[in-house]
Amino acid sequence: MDAPVLPKTLALVGLMGAGKSAIGRRLAARFNVAFIDADQVIEEAAGCSIPEIFDRWGESFFRDRERQVIARLLRDPAHVLATGGGAFIADETRALILDQCLSLWLRADLDLLVSRTARRNNRPLLANGKPRDILKQLMDERYPMYERADIVVDSRDVPPDETADIAVEAIRRFLTEQVGPAAT
Repeated sequence: MDAPVLPKTLALVGLMGAGKSAIGRRLAARFNVAFIDADQVIEEAAGCSIPEIFDRWGESFFRDRERQVIARLLRDPAHVLATGGGAFIADETRALILDQCLSLWLRADLDLLVSRTARRNNRPLLANGKPRDILKQLMDERYPMYERADIVVDSRDVPPDETADIAVEAIRRFLTEQVGPAAT
């Protein structure tokens, strides 16, 4: 079954390690639209990595740049946008996403997040403490905000294509409920 047409940008939200980039690339291919990783755009604009941005200028500087980049990207034609884990937490950025995008939360449990984030050492928020404890605290703080997303899909320890298939069906259901069968 073909994927429905995206009426606007699909913004993926969720904690680091939830699979926003891996699933986002697959969703973009299914919807035949561009995939954009907001963190990658920020790194390219800054000329350095996100950990370096945090070290040099701090998290608030990064969040301000993140909001600016996302606002600019939302002016582009419909695409799949992977946002950073904290983007949807910022009031202004969340309002932009909820107003201008179809939002999808990739929800993951703690064990999966710990396993996935352990594979990479470029997570500045995990650098100063026990990653499991930090991730649990982030879940407690952020999951109530992520719940505001239009669609929720559980990210599980399965092949990314399987999660992407589930996401496409969830998007189809959402669009059918919001717009009607003609939209899909």
